[in-house]
Amino acid sequence: MVQLEVEVEEGVWKPVIRYDCAHNFAHRDRYNLKGDRDKEEIPLSYTDSLDLADKDINGNWDIYQERFLRGDFP
Repeated sequence: MVQLEVEVEEGVWKPVIRYDCAHNFAHRDRYNLKGDRDKEEIPLSYTDSLDLADKDINGNWDIYQERFLRGDFP
């Protein structure tokens, strides 16, 4: 599992985007500030989905954080 979290107030962290393989398939969960979730299946192997997660979060964390704090899905 690879997850980006944002501190929304001192000591309070919320998930923004998470890649994992729970439920026996690779997928991405995106969250908004209210806690709503959007789940998307990733049609890749577990290894390839982990590589995708690392590249995506490392390359886009600032954009995802901005959208999340605005109340949108990343």
